[in-house]
Order: sequence, then structure tokens, then C-alpha cells
Amino acid sequence: MSLLRVFIVSDSVGETGELVAKAAISQYLNTEQNAVLKRFPYIESIEHLQEIIKLAEGQRAVIVYTLVSKELRHFVERETARHGIKAIDLMGPLLDALEEELHSAPIGEAGLVRKLDDDYFKKVEAIEFAVKYDDGRDPRGILLADIVLVGVSRTSKTPLSQYLAHKRLKVANVPLVPEVDPPDELFDVDPKKCFGLVISPEKLNNIRKERLIALGLNDDANYAKLDRIHEEIVHFRKVVDRIGCETLDVTNRAVEETANLILGKLQKQ
Repeated sequence: MSLLRVFIVSDSVGETGELVAKAAISQYLNTEQNAVLKRFPYIESIEHLQEIIKLAEGQRAVIVYTLVSKELRHFVERETARHGIKAIDLMGPLLDALEEELHSAPIGEAGLVRKLDDDYFKKVEAIEFAVKYDDGRDPRGILLADIVLVGVSRTSKTPLSQYLAHKRLKVANVPLVPEVDPPDELFDVDPKKCFGLVISPEKLNNIRKERLIALGLNDDANYAKLDRIHEEIVHFRKVVDRIGCETLDVTNRAVEETANLILGKLQKQ
């Protein structure tokens, strides 16, 4: 059986063309073991295409191409027909059909799917990071984070971490309580990426009481008492002063407002 040569020509990495070609070749079990696929990625010029077409003619290769540029697609179509080379356009017919259906021309920029995928995976990575390093679970995350949040309990550290994670930022948050020494890593972090979250004692008192009631507990526990809250806030201020980071009052701010405030401060740095 003769060797089947397939050239995968793309203006991006060529993964789509290779996957489709492999899927088609797999339908010919005997042929699959006698096929050679070669990628030609990031093709952006007529000159490159001329070289590939000449090579394909000499090796009797089939060309499978995924090109978003109409100019490049039409060149391949015209030249392969002129040289008697089998060529399959995987992208053009669908782009033309969508253009007709949507009454809008395609952007014509290569690699957009990969950019969208990269953006998605960065977001997932940031969300997983926020979960892993939530509530001071692992202090090693402090030095790896883009943003570090510190504050007493119930100052919206976790929801704020998750909100910022959806902006593709890796966030670690650390709760501060007088009885527990803060992790050493907290004092090694760049103060510019650390933010202390503070809230009025009265507001925190109400939030904690509601939290205790929701858990089916008595709302006069020490956790919700004003004296205890004042003690925690004094400790909080000592820690943030030692870190040298900025303090944000979240008393009457929604999570989105606090997040936008942090993002704005980071952009100014």
C-alpha cells in the first residue's frame, strides 16, 4: 500500500485540521498505519503557501487547510486546482455559510479559539487557586497570589476572592484572630498586592448574630459580642500596620464595589 501524505496548513497551530484529518483517516484502518501527517502552522503569506504547494506537488500530498483569510483560502483553492493537488478547505465553507446567515463578515483573525480557551483556563485556574488558599488553609499560597486579602471573620474575604478569581486573578485570603499568630509569609508579601478588609463593629455585630441564628446557635455567643469584635479589630490593625498594606472599609460596600476598588488601585501601580 502506498504512503498517504497529508499536509495540515493553518494560520494558527493546526490542531483542528490535524484532528479532523486523523478522524477521517481512522475510517480506513489499513491506511491509518501508512499515513504521514505534517503540520504547517502559522501560515500568513502567499509566499509560504507557494512553498507548501510546491512541496505537496512533489510528494503527492493531500492538503487539508484551516485558514480564516479569504485571500489565502482562495489562493490555495486556485493553485492546488492548477497543479492537480487534492485540497480540502475545512474552514471556508462554514465561514461563508455563517457570513450569509449572520449578515456579517468574520473578523479574519487567526487563533481566536485558542485565545478564548486560554482565557477560560486562566479563569478556572484562578478559581481553583482561590478555593485552595481560602481562609488561610495553606500559607504557601500567599507568596504565589496576585492579591492577598486579610481581615477578621465575616468581612467578605471568600466571596471577594471568588469574584476576583473570575477576573483571572489568583487570590489568597487570611483570617486574623488574636489567638493565632499570622503566617510568616504574610509579612514577606509585597504590601502593594495586600489589602486589609475592615468593617464597623456594629455592622459586624449584626452580621455575626445573623450568622449564628442561621446556624441554629445562640446569638449571644462571644463570637458576636461587641467587646470581642473590638478586640479582633485592634489585632487586625496591628497586623496590617506591620504588613504596611492598604485598608479598605467594606461596611457599606457590595463585593463588586470592593473588587472594582481593588482593581482600580492595582491598575494605578
